[in-house]
Amino acid sequence: MTKSAASTTRHTRRVRCAIYTRKSSEEGLDQEFNSLQAQREACEAFINSQRHEGWVCLTEAYDDGGFSGATMDRPALQRLLADIAAGRVDTVVVYKIDRLTRSLADFARIVDILDQRSASFVSVTQQFNTTTSMGRLTLNVLLSFAQFEREVIGERIRDKIAASKRKGMWMGGVPPLGYRVEDRKLLVIDSEAEIVRSIFRRYAELGSVRLLKQELDARGVNSKSWTSASDRLIGGKPFSRGALYLMLQNRTYLGEIVHKGQSHPGEHAPIIDQPLWDAVHSQLADNTAERSSGTRMRHPSLLAGMLFDPDGNPMTPTHAVKKGTRYRYYVSRMLIAKDQSERSHGLRIPAAEIEQLVVNRMRQWLLDPARIYRATRLSDASAQRRLLARAAEIGESWPELPRARQRALVTALIERIDVGPDQIDIHTRPSRLGALLDGASTLLPSATHDETETLSVPVRLRRSGREIRMLIDSTDPSAVTKPDARLVKLLIRAHRFHAALRRSADVPFAALA
Repeated sequence: MTKSAASTTRHTRRVRCAIYTRKSSEEGLDQEFNSLQAQREACEAFINSQRHEGWVCLTEAYDDGGFSGATMDRPALQRLLADIAAGRVDTVVVYKIDRLTRSLADFARIVDILDQRSASFVSVTQQFNTTTSMGRLTLNVLLSFAQFEREVIGERIRDKIAASKRKGMWMGGVPPLGYRVEDRKLLVIDSEAEIVRSIFRRYAELGSVRLLKQELDARGVNSKSWTSASDRLIGGKPFSRGALYLMLQNRTYLGEIVHKGQSHPGEHAPIIDQPLWDAVHSQLADNTAERSSGTRMRHPSLLAGMLFDPDGNPMTPTHAVKKGTRYRYYVSRMLIAKDQSERSHGLRIPAAEIEQLVVNRMRQWLLDPARIYRATRLSDASAQRRLLARAAEIGESWPELPRARQRALVTALIERIDVGPDQIDIHTRPSRLGALLDGASTLLPSATHDETETLSVPVRLRRSGREIRMLIDSTDPSAVTKPDARLVKLLIRAHRFHAALRRSADVPFAALA
């Protein structure tokens, strides 16, 4: 060896090379010679070809089998980046650039880490130098195509999943309680299926997820236990209320597969029959309506959100408790405002009085065949008779109806209620009357419009302390004959005073007072 050659050898910088390999799926990794090993072998051969440049292959393996290039959340990649940041790696060698990443944003982050430690990387099959502007441009172009390819692959996979689900095929995931997966098909597990049917039947009977959960907890019924591909145990715990709601709405139990809100007949056998499913979902719908309308409150207000005072301000339900007795009211919003100047106006009406007035007037309306005929205008005589009979039935039975049903009738049939100084105007929506009573909106040719009809009740508003009492015109058929409690007390005191006066004729008047 000449002196100059020896000098060159002594001054060649040692370049520590780390090989990174990746495969998107785990398929084939159990083979004797798999894709990761093939990538590593090609990279080692390239490093050996650069030994004259001082390149040395590190023994540490950075292999990610079964990880997508769309994310940086890969264990081997994270170890590699940590070693680069620690200064233990000078060059990263990959078979192709898309083995490192398929995202331009992720690539920018990786390049930042490499630049901070003056490190670089090499693709065995794509020659470029990241230390030059042209090399970076070439790399960005390649990565753009890699990202495009990833997006196209994603679209193909989504299209395949959609097509498969339209055919009713099970496309993976944790199978619902009652099923197991075999050859990518859902098969019924009889013991679990009976638990599912029991849960559906008990909800239909109880009508409450809260009570259902309590019963299942007492019986020790748990959710499905499932071992994932990574040997992680999933489920096997008491049902949460949220899990029960999801279970009761899972159309897989009806023998269907759902994709983006659309249901398709499935290849698997149903566990729940249609009548039981309909009963459960009717109960779920009723409970939802009760929650939204406020009828599940402990002290529901029948006319909440419908009353307006003479100034057009909404009237809010409220209450007061005196000596253990709860009194409900509807009050103008300004009466609960913080501004004291605004609290001198507005109404405060006992809830029971105005609710009874409105109910009586609505019952009259339902029992008036002429009004119902004008509102619905049915041409079918048979349908008209059914409608009138149903209206009469509801009008007669209204006081015995559940509070939720009363609230549903009120919210469907009444647009708003205006409380004026001399009358109360109930603005009804007659176009909805037929559909509500008969359950067949197709019978109504005018059901698309929503005109209102006003039912007026003459009243006089009189202030009684902080409250406004309604004096209803006695000639009005909807009048409610209810005694005035204050007047009754005054009459009782007057009678007592009169009796005492007669018994004690010689006692001075001042002494009796």
